[in-house]
Amino acid sequence: MGAPALLWPPLLLPLIIVLFGQPPGTSAQNQACSVTSEYFEIKENTNVSEPLANISVPNGQQVSLGSSSTPSAFKIAGDQLFLTAIPDYEENPLLEAVLECKTGESVVTVLRVFVVVQDVNDNAPEFPFTIKKHDVAEDTRVGSIVIPGTELEAKDADKDDTLIYTLQEVTPDASSFFSLVGQNNPALRLEKTLDFYKIQSMTLKLLARDTLEEDKNPSHTATATLVLNVLPADLRTPWFLPCSFSDGYSCIQAQYHGVVPIGYTLPSPLILSPGPIYAVDGDQGINQPIIYSIVAGNTDDTFIINADSGNLTMAKSIPRPMTFTLVVRADQVDMARYSITQAIVDAGNATGTPLQFSRNRYHGTVVLGSKAGTEVKDRTSPSEILRIQAQYPGFPDLDSATTYQITNSSDFKMEEDVMLTTVAMEHVDTFYVEVEATNTVTMDTATTVVEIQVTEQEPPITGEPQGEDQRFSTVDMAVLGGVLGALLLLALICLCILIHKHYRHRFNCCSGKVSPPPPLSVYDNLAFFPDHKASWLSTSNPQPQPDPETARPPSGPQSPMSSSLTPPSSAPPSPELRAPGSPKTVQAGDSPLAVRSILTKERRPEGEGGYKAVWFGKDIREEADVVVLNEPAAGVDSASASGSEGSDEDSPNQSYI
Repeated sequence: MGAPALLWPPLLLPLIIVLFGQPPGTSAQNQACSVTSEYFEIKENTNVSEPLANISVPNGQQVSLGSSSTPSAFKIAGDQLFLTAIPDYEENPLLEAVLECKTGESVVTVLRVFVVVQDVNDNAPEFPFTIKKHDVAEDTRVGSIVIPGTELEAKDADKDDTLIYTLQEVTPDASSFFSLVGQNNPALRLEKTLDFYKIQSMTLKLLARDTLEEDKNPSHTATATLVLNVLPADLRTPWFLPCSFSDGYSCIQAQYHGVVPIGYTLPSPLILSPGPIYAVDGDQGINQPIIYSIVAGNTDDTFIINADSGNLTMAKSIPRPMTFTLVVRADQVDMARYSITQAIVDAGNATGTPLQFSRNRYHGTVVLGSKAGTEVKDRTSPSEILRIQAQYPGFPDLDSATTYQITNSSDFKMEEDVMLTTVAMEHVDTFYVEVEATNTVTMDTATTVVEIQVTEQEPPITGEPQGEDQRFSTVDMAVLGGVLGALLLLALICLCILIHKHYRHRFNCCSGKVSPPPPLSVYDNLAFFPDHKASWLSTSNPQPQPDPETARPPSGPQSPMSSSLTPPSSAPPSPELRAPGSPKTVQAGDSPLAVRSILTKERRPEGEGGYKAVWFGKDIREEADVVVLNEPAAGVDSASASGSEGSDEDSPNQSYI
């Protein structure tokens, strides 16, 4: 830094020569005085304690500082020139000492010594503000410059410093809305659409650094705070309330419905659903007043709308049943934006719908000792005021024209639909008060009775009192019980039918005993028995078995399966089928101990049927006689076959090995 400033001091010397016509250190007469050096470069903030230069002064002359020297910067001590001030580049980048050699009062020689001050980074940048507040409109376009760079840039006394700017968020997500144009340009730019109803204010920190690298030494920084206030903009139209849906930007307008009687002019504003006609400015931050008007559907100017409140009233009676579809408009007071909705009013015949109270008898209570003007409370809910109201079912607008009065007592009075005491209640007593309701439009009347009990304390909350206003009678409840019982009986019958239909086969299995199958005279191999009946353990002393040829079959008629279950002949296989060199097969008749049977439970392939049995001799080798026990005939009952195979009473003499 300070490099450009170092270029011009060397050029200053030729300029001085031109101005004065001679180099420094010479005089018009002779060059008696001289200095060791006339040009010096010193970094600012350097305290130089050594002599700056030595002065050679001839005898008879004196040297002194001229008046044109830099004030308070130099001094002469003997024959030496000293720098007395700490140089500061920002204050004075060039110091000059003018040395005058005199003889008496005459100046003989004038010498000039120049000190060039070199700039160093010794000053931190400074912002012209500590906290800057700025208003930003909600509808500011993205990409616009919110604050110009000239209003945000910092100043650095080090004239050759280049400042680097950065932006840090204090409010979460504020940096996604604003950014700097560049690292050397602190102008603030909008990057994202603003929303007044989500964020009204954001705070950012602006930093300025006088070095490109943060870790460079020396390096100085400055910090300032930016507070940006978001101002609401007129972006939304008026909203008719209540909105059926709103996302903060738009509103699905409410539509209003009402019913009025024909032949009458209602004096008060119409009662509409879901509420009275009411609109607000969609930009709640601006909240301009709303002006209401009817723009279509007002046949014969039957209705009038209040421009300020939006209350809808009747200007005349309606002669016949009809439907009015009123188009209602809501304008902002500046007429910049507006909205439209519908108010549908049905005119119907109220004849045949008499004025009536919701109860035949009301029950109230007053605490003993109450003063005049005390409200009568509802006995079923002592914390609530008893309200006595007469209505026209289906015509709520007529209800507002109903007045109430007490006809048989001066101890109480009516204020609208609330009953008040007119005297102090000093005794425990019960009053029966008749209330008459009169509709000022139809002139219909209705009466009811209010039973008022004066008690020492507020009664506990109980259910509806028994009496004329009980909702259901005992007969009604009995009829309801009979109907419910009949329905329950029908349900049980249907349930029994379904159970019998789906589970009757299980009942048949459990209701009787299945007769055992007839015994079959067959020859069973014990190896076919189940594992829990057949014993696979070899006996230590086997009993000799009779020759199969001499064994007699059991007496009695043979089963049709006997031929198919007869074991095959135990004759040895044909010699042609034996492998050459194979040992002789032991015949079944050679010895009772010579043959041992092994029966597998493996079924033959599907279609062939039967089990497979293998006979081995004493010398068990590769050869084995295989005998297949065929399946029973197709006509034989499966239960009989299973009974034959699983019988525990078969004699061992009747089994094949």
